[in-house]
Amino acid sequence: MFKILQKTVSTGTVTADYPAGPAKISERFRGRPNFDFNKWTDARPAVEVCPTGAISLSDKGDSRKVTVDYGLCVFCGLCADASSNQAVRITQEFELATPDRRNLVLTAEYTLNADRTHHTLRKVDRQLVNAETDVESLGQKARETIQKILGRSLAIREVDAGSCNGCELEIVALNNPVHDIERFGIQFVASPRHADMLLVTGPVTRNMELALLKTHRAMAEPKVVVAVGACGISGGIFGVNYASIGGVDHVLPVDVYIPGCPPRPQALLHGILLAVGRLAERLHKRLISLRVAMTVEISAFSNGSNDEGVEQPLSRLPVKSKEGVALPRSLT
Repeated sequence: MFKILQKTVSTGTVTADYPAGPAKISERFRGRPNFDFNKWTDARPAVEVCPTGAISLSDKGDSRKVTVDYGLCVFCGLCADASSNQAVRITQEFELATPDRRNLVLTAEYTLNADRTHHTLRKVDRQLVNAETDVESLGQKARETIQKILGRSLAIREVDAGSCNGCELEIVALNNPVHDIERFGIQFVASPRHADMLLVTGPVTRNMELALLKTHRAMAEPKVVVAVGACGISGGIFGVNYASIGGVDHVLPVDVYIPGCPPRPQALLHGILLAVGRLAERLHKRLISLRVAMTVEISAFSNGSNDEGVEQPLSRLPVKSKEGVALPRSLT
């Protein structure tokens, strides 16, 4: 016992400052590939080496449309190796979680030379935006939202719908002393009936589709669904085939997408905190619908009247049987 206490005191606090401070990232970490569309002279080499089809192109006459989908990207870095002039560069950006799948897609249009290389950049559609750039304030708002809405901790039910377990390793790391997700009032639970959030990893295999649906149906409203990793967003390297349906949104409505293969613990934390805001929106809408329903009930209650024209509660109004005899409501 004394040795444990001595070790605890000598070790001190090991919990990372993130999101209050910047994340400590290894120099070898590969994050989002950044595309300099102005310098990109030819997208074909990157398209050929991309293992998931995250980079695709379509040629029409002397024009070309290049599409980059971060929801399919596994951050392998092959596109950067295949591209010249440093047009594609691997960064260490990981805070890519978004509530809108379309935010993960970039498109660029080029005019072509005779050799089918890029001549002029005609148009760039930069839809990639961070839903919340101030992660520190996001964490603070998450604490306040959880306390205000739920009055307790946020409960997460995690479901592996068919992953390689890479995402599971990062999720497990959220509970260790370094990342300590419980400091935000967030904890993982075994039963979906206790959960507020459904965290889904892997492409949805056909064998797990029914189990995933049952888990979602067992959760009480309001609830949110978070798709984790490239597989959870789009099917990733597995795609859609005889055994896999693809992304989670092919089965369930998804509220937040967290790109990566696998997303690091800080990326998961960023996406979960973002989903807390979505949960607040759901609860607000539910409260509005309940108020409307109560208003209708009160209106119906006040419209009940007896023969003398005096209003009385609906529960006291007589109910007639099939023979036309008035019966007490306790007998109906």
